[in-house]
Amino acid sequence: MIDHVYISVTNVDKSLTFYLAALEPLGWRAFGNYDAAAGPDTVPDLFGIGDAGYVSGTGVGSSIWLRRRQPGETGLYLGIVCDTDEAVEAAHAAAIAAGGLDEGGPADRTYFAPGYYAANVADFDGNRLEFVHKAWNRVSSPASAPVESQ
Repeated sequence: MIDHVYISVTNVDKSLTFYLAALEPLGWRAFGNYDAAAGPDTVPDLFGIGDAGYVSGTGVGSSIWLRRRQPGETGLYLGIVCDTDEAVEAAHAAAIAAGGLDEGGPADRTYFAPGYYAANVADFDGNRLEFVHKAWNRVSSPASAPVESQ
């Protein structure tokens, strides 16, 4: 599971609007900012978006932190787990409606594996999101997380 990812963007406000709209169907929301003045010089201002588990603190979750892109930085690619094919479709539609660029609509991607259903979008800075439902994955609620015994 992804804990957190920094995404460097050229326009934080525009990108925050995009990511909030694209991830809202999956239960993600803004939860706060980190002021660079509060820490070491190597940590910039950050703008947080998290899934329900991360934001509530009730379970393991994931977060994305947007930061202003510095000269020479490049974009990234991030796979976001979806619990159903319908969630893939909803996130893709929301991302496109928020101004994202379609880089492959919702479809089976059997060239990766049977049961791999995904859609791809890019934001304004060339960062890419893949919304993916893998038929073999369990629903990602904290109650369904597997317990490993040693």
